[in-house]
Amino acid sequence: MAGPVEVSLRKFEISDLDDFWVWASDERVAATCSWDAYTSKDDLRRYMEETVLPSPWFRAIIVGGRPVGAVSLKQPDESGNRCRGELGYVVAAEWWGKGVATAAVRAATAASMAEVEGMERVEALVVVENVASQRVLEKVGFKREGVLRRYWFNKGRIWDMIIYSFTSLDSFLI
Repeated sequence: MAGPVEVSLRKFEISDLDDFWVWASDERVAATCSWDAYTSKDDLRRYMEETVLPSPWFRAIIVGGRPVGAVSLKQPDESGNRCRGELGYVVAAEWWGKGVATAAVRAATAASMAEVEGMERVEALVVVENVASQRVLEKVGFKREGVLRRYWFNKGRIWDMIIYSFTSLDSFLI
């Protein structure tokens, strides 16, 4: 039996476009995400250039030297409360169920808490139907705080969401 998959994080580069395309164009991956699966590499390149590359906290999830997903941390705008950020993550379907998302969320949470001045709380919102993503957060040590009923309009429907959090007072689970 093979050991756990080794996962690391790094900033994206435009040369990662083809790897990014693997999950960004996959309808299964995009199903519970805020974005639709990409159908144009030019559109994806534009998104990378305008959003991903300039973002202060948008990382590639690396396995075997190649990006297999992404993790990001969004903070409220300047008028918001800077002690918290919202974590988002996505992994290519071929890596589902192999511990990649769990390792990436653990690494991203630890790194963002260490790197982002004043970060005390990392939140994650998950569609109620996305049980696999809920399990990822729970394995890392995130606490389920509750269900936000009829919270998010996306892709023509209203979704219930579960909010999870990890604070500077919490400990990572093994």
